Amino acid sequence: MTTRRGFLKSGALALFAAGLGGVPNFLAQAASSSKLVLPYKKNKILVCIFQRGAMDGLMAVTPFTDEFLQQARPGLFMTAAQSSANPLVDLDGRFGLHPAMRSFEPLFREKRLAIVHGMGSPNPTRSHFDAQDYMETGTPFDKGTASGWLNRAVGLLGHEPTPFQAVSLTSSLPRSFYGDHAAIAISNLQDFGVQMRGNQQGAALASKNFEDLYDQTSSSLLNKTGKESFEAVKMLQKIDSKNYIPANNAIYPNSGLGKSLKQIAQMIKMDVGLEVAFAESGGWDTHYNQGTSNGTFARNVNDLSQSITAFWTDLDAYQDDVNVMTMTEFGRTVHQNGSNGTDHGRGSCLFILGNDVNGGLVHGHVPPLAKENLEDGRDLPVTTDFRSIFSEVAGKHLNIKNDKVLFPDFTGEKIGVMRQV
Repeated sequence: MTTRRGFLKSGALALFAAGLGGVPNFLAQAASSSKLVLPYKKNKILVCIFQRGAMDGLMAVTPFTDEFLQQARPGLFMTAAQSSANPLVDLDGRFGLHPAMRSFEPLFREKRLAIVHGMGSPNPTRSHFDAQDYMETGTPFDKGTASGWLNRAVGLLGHEPTPFQAVSLTSSLPRSFYGDHAAIAISNLQDFGVQMRGNQQGAALASKNFEDLYDQTSSSLLNKTGKESFEAVKMLQKIDSKNYIPANNAIYPNSGLGKSLKQIAQMIKMDVGLEVAFAESGGWDTHYNQGTSNGTFARNVNDLSQSITAFWTDLDAYQDDVNVMTMTEFGRTVHQNGSNGTDHGRGSCLFILGNDVNGGLVHGHVPPLAKENLEDGRDLPVTTDFRSIFSEVAGKHLNIKNDKVLFPDFTGEKIGVMRQV
């Protein structure tokens, strides 16, 4: 299996901070500068958001006409009836969007936002760690896969890499970016340094400047892309401008996801060659006191939808080049548990946003939630393999055609979530 030292040799670096605060100064300054000119051609950009902990898709996008679901969730079921205090957003007469996600409604009506329901992994594991690994590697029955599907996607883009071609707004490189192609992880903190993974101490913080660090680094540890990353960061450090201001009065939530998407928007506007970006959202493991229109779940989906909506509003003129896709390792049980929550399940849903998306639809198949239709008699069945969705988005948006490399051993069909040109 590929080690973190292997990623370092392939140019994978992590830029991170020692203090608290907002976005790194070099990103904020560079993004708001009108003088910045970089030699990178504008390409399509895919932004992936992993909702870690397993989102309850049946609460995010509820089949509210299903009497079996209502019976299974006497304390959690929500209705689209306008007479209720805080109704679901009726999308199509059958599915309702959680009211805390109301900011998604205009995007859905404009047919920019698509939902895929009943999606998940063909592997029935209910282990968070295994299911996340399977989804990030794109090989749901092979734990030995060394690379992540997004790293393989980078390798299939068909042109020369740039220092910031693949960026994760996380404190460490996610499994999706493991592999032979260069990727970096940048956390959303104020001051930054360079974290070298794989040395004898595990992970060392280099407190010296980039030039000193470069001089002391063995040439065997950094390839061309790694060196270019140092040069790009040094160049961005020299930009002197005011702090970044989002366009169109976009307001990002003051959350980890909000800060991550704000940084991604800045990098897109900087034209530094970003093509694949990754961010995370946590707290989706709702075993206890899940809530309905208020509570843990409502706070989480509000943050998700508000963060994505702010990002989309901020991008404005760049929207034709960008897709946003969420993902989560599995869903929750159809029946609520004794703690007013839900347990590990199977099928869930995801959201895809973009001007080339076949939006305004709830794709996929959700059968009536009678016990005989449930997986193991308890769960929303997985009726759409996540690879069907990921491969279609990557194929249509990033123009990646080699599904056999992107998702080995997958022979499934696309589901029409992207517009046909």
